[in-house]
Amino acid sequence: MSQPSTNVSDSHRHIQLQVDSLLHLCRQEPKLQAMDLSAIQASLAKVISPTFEIVFAGAFSAGKSMLINALLERELLYSAEGHATGTQCYVSYAEASDERVILTFLSGKEIHQQGARIAELLKLEKYQIDNLDTFPDLCQKIIEQEGGESRSERAKQAKSLILLLQGWVDNQAHISVHQNNSVTMAEFNFSNLQEAADFARRGKNSAVLKKIEYYCHHPLLRDGNVIIDTPGIDAPIKEDAWIAFEKVANPDTSAVICVFKTASTGELTTEETQLLELIQNNQSIRDRVFNTFNRIDETWYNTQLRQRLDYQIENQFIGQTRIYRTSGLLGFYGSQIKRTSSSDRFGLDTIFAETVKSLNGKEETPQFVNEFVRYCLTSEKLSPTKFPILIDPREAPTNNEKYCQILNTFGDQLVDQLITDSGIENFRTAITHYLTTEKRPQLFASLVEDLQPICLNLKQHYQTLYREIDSQPREITQMRDMELQRLGQDLKEIGTEFQAQIDREIGGIINGTNISFNQDFLKLKARMVSRLDELINTFSVSDAHRRITDTRNTPRRNTVVPVLAILAEAFYYLANELEDTLIAASTQLVENYFASLRSRVTRSEYYRKLRTLLGNDGGIETSLQNLEQQVMISVVNQAQTECNRYVRENPNFYTEGTASMWQLRNTLQQTCRSFDCDSMIDAEPAIRQLLKLDFEPKVSQTINLIFRSTIEQTLNTNLSPLAQEQADQIFDRYEVARNYLGETLAKEAEAKIQKNHQTLIELAQNV
Repeated sequence: MSQPSTNVSDSHRHIQLQVDSLLHLCRQEPKLQAMDLSAIQASLAKVISPTFEIVFAGAFSAGKSMLINALLERELLYSAEGHATGTQCYVSYAEASDERVILTFLSGKEIHQQGARIAELLKLEKYQIDNLDTFPDLCQKIIEQEGGESRSERAKQAKSLILLLQGWVDNQAHISVHQNNSVTMAEFNFSNLQEAADFARRGKNSAVLKKIEYYCHHPLLRDGNVIIDTPGIDAPIKEDAWIAFEKVANPDTSAVICVFKTASTGELTTEETQLLELIQNNQSIRDRVFNTFNRIDETWYNTQLRQRLDYQIENQFIGQTRIYRTSGLLGFYGSQIKRTSSSDRFGLDTIFAETVKSLNGKEETPQFVNEFVRYCLTSEKLSPTKFPILIDPREAPTNNEKYCQILNTFGDQLVDQLITDSGIENFRTAITHYLTTEKRPQLFASLVEDLQPICLNLKQHYQTLYREIDSQPREITQMRDMELQRLGQDLKEIGTEFQAQIDREIGGIINGTNISFNQDFLKLKARMVSRLDELINTFSVSDAHRRITDTRNTPRRNTVVPVLAILAEAFYYLANELEDTLIAASTQLVENYFASLRSRVTRSEYYRKLRTLLGNDGGIETSLQNLEQQVMISVVNQAQTECNRYVRENPNFYTEGTASMWQLRNTLQQTCRSFDCDSMIDAEPAIRQLLKLDFEPKVSQTINLIFRSTIEQTLNTNLSPLAQEQADQIFDRYEVARNYLGETLAKEAEAKIQKNHQTLIELAQNV
């Protein structure tokens, strides 16, 4: 591809520097940092890019390649009906002396995978890329069964597999197993672009090509314009279809020419609708979309089809002006046969020589010739007075002969009418005008449109800031007096902000949005549950019996211990141990909360401002530390009170019909049959179960219903008064702040005046 000139490149760099400076200013301002700059960056990328990629996208066999050939007025791309591969074609500019082609082949692995996918679609079993004897014959049988290679989707796929296998055989010298080899035109010993294009256009060669890069001398390709042909968006092999979709979604894509089959089907397909949605979502494309309804000649012979096409355009493309109706086949070959004459049978012996050839000696009829004859005899597009076409079937029994007779009679005048009716001239004129005249101004206009919001916002922001700074005093005395006048308001605002933060802190605990507090309370609950399980599972009747006998009458008179005494000892033991656990967990929770609260307060802007005004924090941190101790004492007392109640049995413990009552009776019956400790030790599991039945509900009620609200209420009743009291104390320190600032304001005022002066200079530069 030719490189842009130095002047253009310098201009691009200048534009990028200008836009980058605007974006930098925008990112510097906190109030503007939330603005979405992606559209600007996409527009800038298009303006400064050395290339402008125009992607032709559409359904399989919609006629994309033929339209590109018609646009460039050269037969470069393969455009046979039914040929579907994943080949991408790039057409870029080159000087006439530097025209060339670079062919990139599929790897052997990719060819094998593609062949396997087609074979699977055709339901051909045991496909192997190296087994070439069987599958071409099987594919040919499929084509014959379908009535021809263009008569059905299955036939087209069979033809594709034949071409793939032939391409694999003929091009093995250029195909690597795992790599995509690129081969230049010179390496093939082609003398010109047309020879290379002819090679690439042959179906068996294009079937094994991954990418074709044409460098072509054509004015339409100047200024970095690159035309890209993509696989069909509805290709049977989904990997091929996604190549097209991914290219349309790529930010490098600048414009899309959508080629629709609606003229021959009457409807928009699901894939075509998906394509339109994808285009809308790509900021790099914007409104640079050209909607082309190819195969328009199909509607010349079918009124209902024409009406359905009109309906689709009117209802699905409202407000869009870039809409074209074309017949790429008639338009392109119409322009080509103008260079022929009767001596070569108007191209049958030159342009269409490959198509006309037949193995059985009988001439085949090219698709264009069939459509040309159909146009002349049945389309009603030609004026019968201007073109009175009368063909004697006895004199011209074949379409090839009719074709030659019509052109012999009416010549270029009829061909010009054909080209006009094909819509190709209008299409080519519109695309040419856009790329050569409209493209650059539109790219700049889009960039300007995207830049306007941030420029307006920056302007308004700078004007407001400039007026605010410019209105401030310029003398040290005035600046100091202004600061002192504002001092009382500043202290009041600081007290209000501190009070508001404490209110938010209390609210965060009550409504459950304080994540760290929630996590600490979950840990408290887990510790209580875990400790209860541990106490019950490790409870020892022997230890309880020993504690009772060691602490009873001295000297000892009784050696027998009641079972109820064991239970009572267990209740005291569990209650006391759980109290220790709850106190430890609560203490940790309160410590964590106040540490976090102090951190948030001391990191706040109002706290920093208060220290600036007073030289200290007005006693905030000391107050919070004192309050922490008060809350700690209160919470410990609440924990002790709560666990002290565990000594008393649950009201339902002795209720008839409950599990605890049943368990108690069984335990008493089991342990009261003897008077020693052994019987009670044997009943230890039953005693543990009794403890579990009583303590689990009590602990659950504490941690799930009672204790959280207890802590919340304790914090609320202590923090709210502190906030109000501290706010009043801050405001009452006006004289302290005034005396403190009096010593420093002169220096600060001088520094602020200098800073304001410098800020005004910078603002003026930014503006």
